[in-house]
Amino acid sequence: MSDAVYYEKPVLLHRDTHRNRKVAASTSFAFASKANSLYLAGAEFGEAAREYAIVFTRVGARVAPVAMLGLRARENLYVDEQGHWTASYIPAFVRRYPFVLSDLPGGQMGVCIDEAYPGLNDKEGEALFDAKGANTPFLQNALDFLNRYQQEYLRTDTFCQRLAEMDLLMEMNARADLTDGRSFLAHGFDAITLRSFDGDQFPRDLHSEHDSRDRLSVKGVEKSVSLLRELVNQADSTAY
Repeated sequence: MSDAVYYEKPVLLHRDTHRNRKVAASTSFAFASKANSLYLAGAEFGEAAREYAIVFTRVGARVAPVAMLGLRARENLYVDEQGHWTASYIPAFVRRYPFVLSDLPGGQMGVCIDEAYPGLNDKEGEALFDAKGANTPFLQNALDFLNRYQQEYLRTDTFCQRLAEMDLLMEMNARADLTDGRSFLAHGFDAITLRSFDGDQFPRDLHSEHDSRDRLSVKGVEKSVSLLRELVNQADSTAY
């Protein structure tokens, strides 16, 4: 999973450079059609677990949750040929486009916009800045969304590291055999497991001020792995 899948030409948003730029609304998610997984924030687990298999990937010493969208590299089975997202819930990772936060020197964060976004123009859509160079309500709403997303990202990171430290993640490999004879092997990911705990017991060390949400999230994510079968069925229906 990588932002590079979505952002072809990300640049820092600048009051002068982008003073007259506008963002036209688009219902197309074609920009995400080649992403076979994407990051999920913990606050999304409840809704996302109903439609996506949620697994965990390891990048160095860090663990991150992702929704599986395809079986092959550069395949998103949730975006159809018309660019429509076919699931009911659209993850925040996608909804923030064409904006994204970027790390800057000194531990600061900057706001970027993808200049390759087809809806970025000088004539139609929502203005980014007003005549005085101040943020428009449209841009401010986008910035507020990015800030909330970043806060949830940090909380999710802490939560996932606790899962790893408590040995609640189990390495998984999944093989899919399609009716047209193709086979795929998905590997290199972990799934959450609470099997080492009796009944409905929940690991006390995971309790927090978000206790009830965390409890439901973990159990929902654990069950979501069964949706890998739905992903195989989707791949089978689009066989070529």
